[in-house]
Amino acid sequence: MNRALDSLEDYPIESLQRTSARTIKLLKSLNITTLLDLLDHVPLRYEDYRTHLFIKELSSAPNEKKYTFSAKVKKFSMMTTMKRMTLQKVVFTDGDEITLTWFNQPYLRQVFKPEVSFSLSGMLRSDGQFMPEEYEESAPLNDLVHTGKIIPIYSQTRGLSSKTIRSKIFNVLRSYEDKINEILPEEIVQNNLLNDRKEAYLKIHFPHSHEDITFARRRLAFDELFSVQLASHFIREQWHTKIVRTSFNIKGHVKDLDQLIANQPFSLTKSQQRSLKEIYKDLEKPYPMNRILQGDVGSGKTIIAAGALYASYLNGNTSLLMAPTEILAKQHYKSLQNIFCKLDPKEQPKIILITSNTKSKEKAKNGQEIIVGTHALISKKNIYSNVGLVVIDEQHKFGVVQRAQLKEKGINPHLLAMTATPIPRTAALTLYGELDLSTLDEMPAGRIPIKTHVVPSQKRQDAYVWIGDKIKNEHIQAFIVCPLIEDSSAESLKNVKAASTEFERLTKDVFPNISLKLLHGRMKEKEKDEVMSGFAEGAFDILVTTPVVEVGIDIPKAAVIIIEAPERFGMAQLHQLRGRVGRSDIPSYCLLFPEKSSDRLNFFAQTQNGFKLAEFDLTHRGSGTVYGTAQHGYSELKIASLTDTELIHASQQAVKIFAEKFTIEKFPLLAKRLHRYKIDFIARD
Repeated sequence: MNRALDSLEDYPIESLQRTSARTIKLLKSLNITTLLDLLDHVPLRYEDYRTHLFIKELSSAPNEKKYTFSAKVKKFSMMTTMKRMTLQKVVFTDGDEITLTWFNQPYLRQVFKPEVSFSLSGMLRSDGQFMPEEYEESAPLNDLVHTGKIIPIYSQTRGLSSKTIRSKIFNVLRSYEDKINEILPEEIVQNNLLNDRKEAYLKIHFPHSHEDITFARRRLAFDELFSVQLASHFIREQWHTKIVRTSFNIKGHVKDLDQLIANQPFSLTKSQQRSLKEIYKDLEKPYPMNRILQGDVGSGKTIIAAGALYASYLNGNTSLLMAPTEILAKQHYKSLQNIFCKLDPKEQPKIILITSNTKSKEKAKNGQEIIVGTHALISKKNIYSNVGLVVIDEQHKFGVVQRAQLKEKGINPHLLAMTATPIPRTAALTLYGELDLSTLDEMPAGRIPIKTHVVPSQKRQDAYVWIGDKIKNEHIQAFIVCPLIEDSSAESLKNVKAASTEFERLTKDVFPNISLKLLHGRMKEKEKDEVMSGFAEGAFDILVTTPVVEVGIDIPKAAVIIIEAPERFGMAQLHQLRGRVGRSDIPSYCLLFPEKSSDRLNFFAQTQNGFKLAEFDLTHRGSGTVYGTAQHGYSELKIASLTDTELIHASQQAVKIFAEKFTIEKFPLLAKRLHRYKIDFIARD
């Protein structure tokens, strides 16, 4: 770089000294691209190796505890067992002797050379044997990295050990300590009793005490929450400076809007009425609406979206409704047709479906239309001049990018994002700080609860027979969901193979006279759409699938879902999967086939409310499970917890103080941090 480097964010991960290209590549696979990213890769847990003993003291020390001793290598030997395993035996001495054993690590001959002193930490087992866990050449305590202290343990990936990550972080802290500068105003640091930022990084990775960890984590979590919420503040502030093409006239169309709702065969719940009022109020403002509508599975988001779309139509605008997949776009198209067909033909808006299969004569003409499709609607080839409203179903996080794409075309519409993932209010206000929040927290009248049962292994066969009878006699359909067997956000070949094997077993041995199809994430989009369309049309009876099965897909005859190994899923994902059935007035069932039962699964079986389930998961398993990348991908929090309401509130108050007293230009390092939250992209005109 030509200019002087002034913060760790300026140093690419390639700046690491004595680091191979392979290690750099592996670090990047963990989303570590700068030296600051490396320091933000905080420990998962710690091992306490602070108790130092001599070898002779190990014989009388309490068992099942961790210890450290220092000694010289006296002898190294290696042997091969009958099962072709190699054993490495090392005799250490500090005046007294101890023999330690490693398995299948022949390279240790080059490590443990005679007369070289080592520091060794590990567990003293119940049988009195010392099991080494970490070792390194002896050094003064401050220079030890892997032994003798409270040692950090990091999340790792194949080929990149926690020990390697620890060494790299230790070297960065030693070499670049002077590049860890304060990013917050001193007033905010002092008012919130925060550690110095440099001290926080030193102590989160190499603490002297467990109190160090608590205070360091609090400081770094505060920075993270403050940054997320300050970014949201600026986004909201910028959007409020934008002017919509024309403000919507809602008061002049109250009669028409009320008629749309009155024509439906159901009454709105109180939360639906409240949400619709909030949206109409936003649409009257001179700056763009930026609202997210969150509601449980089946809580009635579509009619709310229809109300907003109709308001846009009555005001002479084109509207876009974007769904993540073609099959969901088609489903929305049909739903809107059913909602609007009850109006007088002269009052019905024109609804157009645009997909990859749309013929040219069906293309939109930029009139007063409602255009339904996938996110391809805003590709370069589709140009609209009078878009007043954009509704995005699921994948609301993409709304930021899509708004920027629309803005590049000179369009500044109102935005309504929708999600079927219930999120506790405190968490929602943190994650969606740039958006106004409407919540559907009650179910429409007459909805039949889905009966959920935890099925023990001895009753599995009976359950299969029961399902087969229901399919033959009642002509219902069923899902069978196989879990991901590898910890990955994408489906691996191993996962697909497991689902394929289960599909073959079910087809051959369990349901030989019933038609089944397989769906998994490594199929091409066209193949997936064909399978889901066929299932929706009743072409086969059972869909065996990995969790790729679409959120929100509507299969009215699907009345049973089996979830294999449900303990592998978070509550939110279990609830989403359960919502694939019960989409009509047919009594529906969710059968959990666990490897072993648990209080958590029993709670799920007894609870239909998605918000209560999300609260349970957030409290018991942490935000990573509830908002993990595998199912949602919109929590960027690495350190902070969404259960820490005290720190969330403190950071919210700090953002207010910052906005009142300071300007971001005077805090360049903080401004750099905000770039990570897409401020630069959102602000671009």
